[in-house]
Amino acid sequence: MTNGELDVITIGRSSIDLYSQQIGCRLEDTSSFNKAVGGCPANIAIGTSRLGLKSGVITRVGKDHFGHFIIEQMQREGVNTKGIHQDPERLTALAILGIRDSEQFPLLFYRTDCADAALSEEDIHEDFIKKAKAIVVTGTHFAQENSAKAQRKAMKLIHTHGGKVIIDIDYRPNLWGVASIGDGEARYVRSKEVTEKLLSILPECDLIVGTEEELHIASGYENTIEAIRHIRKIAPQATIVCKRGPMGCVVFDGDIPHVLDQGIKGKGFKVTVCNTLGAGDAFMSGFLRGWLKNEPINVCCTYANACGAFAVSRLLCSPEYPTFIELTHFLNQNSHNHSIQHDKTLTHLHQATTRPVQTNPIMALACDHRLQLEEMVDEYGVSRDKISEFKILTIKAAALVAKGRPGFGTFMDGRYGQEALFLASHENLWISRPIEYPGSRPLDFDGKGSLGAQLLSWPAQHTVKCLCFYHPDDPIELKKKQLRELERAYDACQRLQRELLIEIIAGKNGPLDSQTIATALQQLYDAGLKPAWWKLEPQQDQAAWKEINNVIKQNDPLCRGVVVLGLDAPLETITQAFQAAAKISYVKGFAVGRTIFGEPARQWFTKQINDDEAIQKMANAFQQLVDAWLKAAQ
Repeated sequence: MTNGELDVITIGRSSIDLYSQQIGCRLEDTSSFNKAVGGCPANIAIGTSRLGLKSGVITRVGKDHFGHFIIEQMQREGVNTKGIHQDPERLTALAILGIRDSEQFPLLFYRTDCADAALSEEDIHEDFIKKAKAIVVTGTHFAQENSAKAQRKAMKLIHTHGGKVIIDIDYRPNLWGVASIGDGEARYVRSKEVTEKLLSILPECDLIVGTEEELHIASGYENTIEAIRHIRKIAPQATIVCKRGPMGCVVFDGDIPHVLDQGIKGKGFKVTVCNTLGAGDAFMSGFLRGWLKNEPINVCCTYANACGAFAVSRLLCSPEYPTFIELTHFLNQNSHNHSIQHDKTLTHLHQATTRPVQTNPIMALACDHRLQLEEMVDEYGVSRDKISEFKILTIKAAALVAKGRPGFGTFMDGRYGQEALFLASHENLWISRPIEYPGSRPLDFDGKGSLGAQLLSWPAQHTVKCLCFYHPDDPIELKKKQLRELERAYDACQRLQRELLIEIIAGKNGPLDSQTIATALQQLYDAGLKPAWWKLEPQQDQAAWKEINNVIKQNDPLCRGVVVLGLDAPLETITQAFQAAAKISYVKGFAVGRTIFGEPARQWFTKQINDDEAIQKMANAFQQLVDAWLKAAQ
């Protein structure tokens, strides 16, 4: 028997998917693309992991940037990557997709001598296979002799150890060489050779999954019920799943009835279609979530149909597949939104439950200040160009304290800090970048033009920070203006899948008591804002932090948390503030700026100290705050 360390291992294709960002045009007219992990087995590995199964994958990728990305993304998704082999002689495969309309999805596969097509028997290791309860083999990887032998070896090994074999027929005519290389959109081309190969494989399978067309090619019959009957003859014990697109699916785990609709079904879902590519992999992920957990077949079907509905409603493949929290929320709704893509609750749940793991606490040296540093250099008659140089020194100071350890970060702008941002990235610091115009009230954004276009040029790993001087007792019209701009920022971040940090400073514009910040946060939550992070001014009263904690827990338990800002307070004052904050569950760290860099900046701009002295002074102050936070959190 398998040891059950993994629920499933998928085998076969892995690629980089490049999906058109322009919807409704020819592929010839597409100007930009989204990048994601693709390929049927890779998609299923990610999809099942998101649904709570322990999954692994066996494939080949190039020893190139895209191959590194596939491995790193699989690891972020919780997939066991022991079975991914890097091929130094071949590049990672590509798939390029356009969206012409709701029925046409032009598709190109770049697979000439690609890495995953070179999968061989030597890539299949018994020690890895026996960890799993089941393996998924895919039809396309039986098209070439080397990869066919690899999958057959895996099938033999899993059965030796008492596990199950699942086949996704995954018929791509052009990858079998029975359609032209440019006709990636073709789904069915009759081929005696393909049928003969698949018929030799199906008797060894415990679960057989395919569309009606795929069951036709696998059986050689072009009437669906006859195709299923023939498959039953050669695979008498297998469960057979027939995918029917918008009609859901029908499953047969015994004798085959005379009418297709008399098979086992689950609940179906009518949704607005954005892109059908990858829907079958999402479907398979949902079905396996139930089947490998021994759920009733009708429940497996419901999971599968719902996951397929998620996939067709969104643009990309694996990045858009639901987590089990999303899926459960969707299934528990009394009525289902026909446009999953525009369901704000599901969008939030998706983004919140697919965020990368974040090391806590976050201890950040903030130097996204622009206005304050401009005033400083103007006062001393120093060129503003020197601000950029100084910001680089702050990153060196942060790195000196961090020593490569996770959990350290910076707040840094792009106006004066672009080179500093490059350095922060090389030092693996957590990065948050501002979008607000310094000191604006009502809130306005820095720079001209589109906020979304600005964010599109930022690395996706950078957290978007928006400071708003907001007090819950502000005049109604002022609050409306502030909320409108915060909603714009939130919408842009949701659409571009960026994490948003909202910084609220209330104390400069009204009284601050134990309820003030909690009330402000509740007003923002009531407006539909659910940022990944909050950045809040110190609360000397622990009761205030408890109120803040309760508001976050009640409105968005998936919130990453709060970082505490410094407001240019003395080190001793901030250290005392840490005592009140550090043990609050949603308070995850601090971001302090002028308290650390203020005096060294004045001395450096006036040439009283050199670069090394400025770095050391800032590193010493930052280290004091790090020590104070860690002590307070004990």
